[in-house]
Amino acid sequence: MNILIVKLSAIGDVIHTLPSLTALRKLYPKAHITWVVEEMSADLIKDHPLLDRVLVSHRTSWIKEMKRGRIIWPLLEMAVFVKSLRERRYDLVIDFHGLLKSAVIVGLSGGKRKLGYNSMQEMSGIFLNEKIPEDMNKHAVDRYLDFPRHLGAGEIKTKFLVPIKEENRTRVEKLLNAHQIDPRAGFVAVNPVALWETKLWENKNFSRLCDRIHEESGLDVVFTGSGKKELEEIQALMKRPSVNLGGETTLKDLAWLYKQARLVITTDTGPMHLAAAVGTPVIALFGPTAPARTGPYGEGHTIIRRDLPCSPCFKKKCKTKECMKEITVEQVWETVRNRISAGRAD
Repeated sequence: MNILIVKLSAIGDVIHTLPSLTALRKLYPKAHITWVVEEMSADLIKDHPLLDRVLVSHRTSWIKEMKRGRIIWPLLEMAVFVKSLRERRYDLVIDFHGLLKSAVIVGLSGGKRKLGYNSMQEMSGIFLNEKIPEDMNKHAVDRYLDFPRHLGAGEIKTKFLVPIKEENRTRVEKLLNAHQIDPRAGFVAVNPVALWETKLWENKNFSRLCDRIHEESGLDVVFTGSGKKELEEIQALMKRPSVNLGGETTLKDLAWLYKQARLVITTDTGPMHLAAAVGTPVIALFGPTAPARTGPYGEGHTIIRRDLPCSPCFKKKCKTKECMKEITVEQVWETVRNRISAGRAD
């Protein structure tokens, strides 16, 4: 049996799909399973022990090149990708993504049984021949697990398997050693960045919080994120030392780094889900989005948010950003302090 999983991005969404991969492998132990993913999230599933093949779509790069007027190279790459996609005759194709870009891949795959949601968002259902309801009141992990349940998986034990390799452990160890961070002594990882400006907490708040963590708990603070510059702006406001690993880790490196951390403090973004997936306690700051749908999955995590009439609004832009501004440093620090104390008691 040949199965094709279509879940292209983003980082958090790919992580949310990992328990479904585990359930599918258990349900079809001898199947050949292929996963199509976009380049930004590909590192998460490359060399995954439950997958037989990973196909990487470079759609973002293709679009950028075509906007620059370079047409031939992207078209040639697309042709190679489609040829690779159609090398197998898929008995089952599952569209976990539910958007037009995933629907196109489902259509091009030539699969027999094409399964997806009945939402028709962005006309995503045009190539499907089998549909299930999409319950948006569920967490994304449980919503995706509706597919293996529909296929007969029965009782499912939710499990995140992130394929961390020895090279990731070694790289993280070298990074921490270079900054004289001893994981055995404990450190707090802080991820203050997010793609939506409405999800951001002010830099001055993060600087004050991290100073307090260092002063009152004695734990080192390690910043993570997509780039150093934004993190340097927070560090410039701090009085105490901290470590900036922005842009220095792959996704699997980051998974191992978070696994070594005492806890992770983060905005609502992909690394939040990565920390939860490896079992590290997460303190997540939420504003415009709904933690019931996309919060850190599992036990031991804490959501901090202001229960405002306008939240969740799911807006990427806002004039006031009141939902994030009303989260205070004192409120977050008290949560962090209690979590650190509980960890010591354990």
